[in-house]
Amino acid sequence: MTFVFSADGHIVEPRELYVQNIPPDLAKFGIHSQKEGEHIVTRAGDLELQRTRINTQPKLDKNGDQFSRGNRLGASNIDARLEELAGEGIDAEIVFPSTALFTSLIANAEAEAATARIYNDWHHGMLRDQTDRFVRCGVIPVRDVGYAVAEMKRLTSIGFTAGMLPSFMPLDLPFYNDERWDAIFEAAQQLRMVLVLHTGSGRADLREEKGPGGAIINYTIQMCDAQRAVMYMVAGGVLDRFPGAKVAVIESGASWLAALAERMDEVNEAHDMFVRPKLSLTPSQIIRRQVHASFQYDRACIMSRSVTGHQALLW
Repeated sequence: MTFVFSADGHIVEPRELYVQNIPPDLAKFGIHSQKEGEHIVTRAGDLELQRTRINTQPKLDKNGDQFSRGNRLGASNIDARLEELAGEGIDAEIVFPSTALFTSLIANAEAEAATARIYNDWHHGMLRDQTDRFVRCGVIPVRDVGYAVAEMKRLTSIGFTAGMLPSFMPLDLPFYNDERWDAIFEAAQQLRMVLVLHTGSGRADLREEKGPGGAIINYTIQMCDAQRAVMYMVAGGVLDRFPGAKVAVIESGASWLAALAERMDEVNEAHDMFVRPKLSLTPSQIIRRQVHASFQYDRACIMSRSVTGHQALLW
């Protein structure tokens, strides 16, 4: 029998989850949503994260068929979700948040950590009795390394096996070739927690390009975020220093992974005199050992699996 695992499911948090649970002295920094005209606007403090048009009509594709599921009950109701999975032939899945994709954009480190704990506790309460069907993935606060490691330890103590880092790095945080990340990758190695980067996470505006071609450009830019993150983790040496740390990039495609591996291998050898730090393996070997990427419709990643290894590829 075939076992079908989905590497990219989502749940939707109650709209008032963060407002109702964040400590009062941190509320001004936290995530909150409100109706503004025809939109629901979500902010972290004063920073706008998401603006969603209120639309009660179902979305239809080019053939006139409904674009998504008939209802969204499974987004927050576990029984409805299990029915949907059974109907779609999916045996198990990993699930990610919706609003909590943006926690790294909360400017105050204490408020970010509190928000991550609120989401993680809600997530745990929803799925803790369904661990045969769901891989639980928590949110890791990133603005303070101490808070990050503490939350990773707390999550693994209650059975979580994965934790989210931002795919796109907020401008006020150093990128993944900075040694400040070592403590988080070391903890991931020790705790056997997979570090997961979902597309769009860390971006304040998912619609960066508002002009012609925006729909295609914006979704493709999110793929580029994952490429950059993997490149920095490999070339910067953090994955080499912590060979037990595993990284997965989600909803960013996977066909680029082989091209990235070969490009970095070429530079690593041909320009060896300039390469710092020196890696113990080639970049492609590190990718094979530690990096995974999920794909939706890619064909090229299947054809190039001799470069990445088939274990790097998740549907």
